[in-house]
Amino acid sequence: MTKEIMVYDITEEEWYKQLIEECEAIIIEGFFTSRWSVIQCYHNLGVRIRAENHNFERRKIYGEEIVARVSQSLRKSKHTIWRAIRFAKKFPDLAKLPEGKDTTWHKICRKYLPDSKNKVDIPLPEGKYGLIVIDPPWPYGTEYDAETRRVASPYEELTITELEELQIPAVEDAVLWCWTTHKFISEAKNLLRFWGFEYKLCLVWDKEKLGMGSWLRCQAEFCLLGIKGHPQWVMTNERDIIREPRQEHSRKPDTFYKMVEKLTPVKNKLDMFGRRKIDGWRSWGNESEG
Repeated sequence: MTKEIMVYDITEEEWYKQLIEECEAIIIEGFFTSRWSVIQCYHNLGVRIRAENHNFERRKIYGEEIVARVSQSLRKSKHTIWRAIRFAKKFPDLAKLPEGKDTTWHKICRKYLPDSKNKVDIPLPEGKYGLIVIDPPWPYGTEYDAETRRVASPYEELTITELEELQIPAVEDAVLWCWTTHKFISEAKNLLRFWGFEYKLCLVWDKEKLGMGSWLRCQAEFCLLGIKGHPQWVMTNERDIIREPRQEHSRKPDTFYKMVEKLTPVKNKLDMFGRRKIDGWRSWGNESEG
């Protein structure tokens, strides 16, 4: 629970700084504990943002303006912030949630916090899979240009909230590999938890060619490993780095697929947002062959 603010005679700037600090603490505690703690996290977030404990007229800075400001400061979508506020308003007492602890944040959003304007309806492949690779269309906010902007995705970009709402078709005991870049490493870890996977490690792909970058010239990409249940895992001497020159945009190394197949020798394998057909894999995405 967040601490109660005892001092009421504060400025708007002081109030906002304390709001963000406490909201960040709520998120950190919630996302790295358990599935129920994620629900508590969003409830506490909504309660904290809605709290009336200051000496100025809240309505002048609330509404869309404060949601946009909090969203930017916490690096969460406005949709996510609004949902947290609506959740806290709908269930002031979390103990009265009808499902109790037997639910997930995704189920709560679908049942109690529907938003038809922002609903994500992506048809997923049939069946369940024990080994899944996903290369999400991260929200870089750029148009794809194969010649000048390699970090942009040829897929329509999805917001973090929309990615959170993806249903990963995994069996009870499954392995998930999630590709990302420097910009979205933190979000990728959070997504694993949202999707029901436990983060284990980060694989580095050294592309052996100098790339673009605002702070450093980057030539590495990352793939986060998450597990669910007790999946098959055959460990020999695989390392946490792959060195292979990059090819056309977003095509992942062949050695990567051979490695993960060896580590998790299952028949039901899925490549989500795939760019090409891979033998033995179900490829799902508008650039794959099926």
